[in-house]
Amino acid sequence: MAHDDHAAFDALLQRHRGIVLKVAGAYARGAEDRADLAQEIAIQLWRAWPDYDPARSVTTWMYRIALNTAISHLRREGRHRRHSVPLEDGLHELPDERGCDHEVLGQVRMLQRFIAALPPLDRALLVLYLEEHSSREIAEVLGLGESNVTTRISRLKQRIREYAAPSTPSTTGARHGTR
Repeated sequence: MAHDDHAAFDALLQRHRGIVLKVAGAYARGAEDRADLAQEIAIQLWRAWPDYDPARSVTTWMYRIALNTAISHLRREGRHRRHSVPLEDGLHELPDERGCDHEVLGQVRMLQRFIAALPPLDRALLVLYLEEHSSREIAEVLGLGESNVTTRISRLKQRIREYAAPSTPSTTGARHGTR
């Protein structure tokens, strides 16, 4: 596979476009922001294409670049948002809300809010975990130790359980991020 071959890169990007879209969806608000971030990720993938080592997993390579790009985007946006007021504050819409069980829809929205509130590294870790990547793969993508990944996943699962627990006087503080 020639690294300078536009057709090979386009085919690769089309075959794995879900990675780009999932990462953009997890790190950007609003359809326009997601489209901009997806485009930026594609640009960064193209720039890194000549250095891609075919002996390595293409999905690991793509996730690493996509997540680094998204985290950089988030940092830039964070600086920008301190000096501006967002026009659209909602989460992106679900793929197809028709015919969905309202309870399931509510749980998905709750998970989206939880993920959106996470720090960038935890968000990346959870996105990869929800994509059913192994701890080893996640560690490789994020540059962490495998045991660190396992510990962080365990802590995130506990935080999700606390976040999703019905509000009662004993869980209200945990659900709203106070202690």
